[in-house]
Amino acid sequence: MNTKITIITTALFSLGLQAQTDSTKTINPLKISGYIETYYAYDFGQPENSTRPGFIYSHNRHNEVALNLGFIKAAYEKDNVRANLALMAGTYSNANLTAEEGVLKNIYEANAGVKLSKTKNLWVDAGIFASHIGFESAIGKDCWNVTRSMLADNSPYYESGVKLSYTSDSGKWFVSGLVLNGWQRIQRVDGNKTLAFGHQLTYKPNEKVTLNSSSFIGNDKPNDSKQMRYFHNLYGQFQLNEKWGVTAGFDIGAEQKTKGSKSYNCWYSPVLIAKYKATDKINIAARGEYYSDENAVIIATGTPNGFQTFGYSVNLDYNIYNNVVWRIEGRNLSSKDEVFSKNGNPSDQNFVAVTALAISF
Repeated sequence: MNTKITIITTALFSLGLQAQTDSTKTINPLKISGYIETYYAYDFGQPENSTRPGFIYSHNRHNEVALNLGFIKAAYEKDNVRANLALMAGTYSNANLTAEEGVLKNIYEANAGVKLSKTKNLWVDAGIFASHIGFESAIGKDCWNVTRSMLADNSPYYESGVKLSYTSDSGKWFVSGLVLNGWQRIQRVDGNKTLAFGHQLTYKPNEKVTLNSSSFIGNDKPNDSKQMRYFHNLYGQFQLNEKWGVTAGFDIGAEQKTKGSKSYNCWYSPVLIAKYKATDKINIAARGEYYSDENAVIIATGTPNGFQTFGYSVNLDYNIYNNVVWRIEGRNLSSKDEVFSKNGNPSDQNFVAVTALAISF
């Protein structure tokens, strides 16, 4: 009998020690991750300098195997403090951060934040962020299409400033207000003495629906040629069933024609994307889009009708592993004016075939 009691007591003591050990385990607040996306693009316009049209910032090199984006990221979060630092390389950073100086071209993200409330998810963060505008990012694996839409390529991918954000207890609502250094700027333009502002409002009533509204208000020129810009992005993402998903987006912007003017140049861009899950490993997506910038606010062409371009694309994704995806896409752009080139001659058409391999870790 005493032997049985001793065995039971020893077992309970061991379980108690194990439970105590488990309860004292802590989650590492520092997480290291990375992403690499290589690609090959063949532009049938065959650009002489191997660079695709200037308004394209991702997958923009013709007829060469290239790195679109590669980065290594450190994310830290503990108690009421968080921080992110990601350093990048690739043709995306070369094309999209040409206005930035030195090593700033290689910063994908660098920010730090403090939680302001003990009971609510209210944060203030400052530094360099991915843009609060749009449903597409520079990270290809997170986008339904291989290439980015004209809408995404010609609105900010990144920004710098300070952000106050709140997420509701239910997780259905997210709202933020931002003070920014400009329209896709890490450093403000020389001679610019004004800050810019933005907002983001996201509503997720359930797992199948996301609705988002984002804005930008500011001047992105030196003060002696100040022209206020007002921009709004609206999109919805809908998972219709297990197989089908749809994304619809619309951008509209207006900028003063001259300093102090009451007249504005406007541009806009609608996009519609449908995604079909064929199997557990295969996804197919189709995109239709249009971009109208008649007065060359965002895309300068030097042609009578400016940039008025329709586009469509179809792509297939094969998920080799959970963190590895191989993608192929065909994309055609058709413009009102001859804003493209083909074999050195002006053309109103542009077709490209792209394949990409993306790995995340």
